[in-house]
Amino acid sequence: MLVNDSIAYVAALIKPGMTTMKLNDLADEYIHDHNAVPNFKNYHGFPYACCISVNDAVVHGFPTNEELKDGDIISIDCGALKNGYHGDSAYTFALGEITDEVKQLLQVTKESLYKGIEKAVVGNRIGDISFAVQDYTERKYGYGVVRELVGHGLGKELHEDPQVPNYGKRGKGNKLKDGLVIAIEPMINLGGKEVYNDKDGWTVRTADGKPAAHYEHTVCVRKTKADILSSFSAIEAAEKANANLCSDY
Repeated sequence: MLVNDSIAYVAALIKPGMTTMKLNDLADEYIHDHNAVPNFKNYHGFPYACCISVNDAVVHGFPTNEELKDGDIISIDCGALKNGYHGDSAYTFALGEITDEVKQLLQVTKESLYKGIEKAVVGNRIGDISFAVQDYTERKYGYGVVRELVGHGLGKELHEDPQVPNYGKRGKGNKLKDGLVIAIEPMINLGGKEVYNDKDGWTVRTADGKPAAHYEHTVCVRKTKADILSSFSAIEAAEKANANLCSDY
């Protein structure tokens, strides 16, 4: 998927001293160079190609000219419109050395994404996906699962029904049908689940100031196993190749 290639392209270049605005501009250029349009840009007034959220920013972070530093974690959420269809994916990176506590947060959040995907099969319900994410992150590890923000359907529109929360009850919600395309995106806080909107009106931050992680795949519901339309392969390869990034989680 072009979106993941865009994130991978940026991931290869992340280093201390670089700004998130530079990362945004690189992704914007990469998407345009591949005959697509950054679908976040100007969406309901959002002015950038990517949401780039650092440390206590959960999602929807504004790129800025503040320099990244060793120990930061950076979520890059990126989307593109090509051939009439929308793509959407997100990945969280660690720059340099981070604590074992934060390493575990990133690992568990990524694992919870796949726990949710396992439930995206025909006959299950949205609540089965939601419960899988919440049960793994909140009940097992005590992390805060953000309530105000959810995954979503997508296709010819960036955000379509149904909503896909990261918390809920098994057997509840819409029944999943073959061919339904949804974005599953755990947004998990190291501390409490409470969040607030920053003064820019977009950036969502943890209320307690603790870090948050965010991973997202676009998947298609199928009868026995969900078809993951996005891929982290190129991103993870770029992460391992970039000596500035910590991929040991």
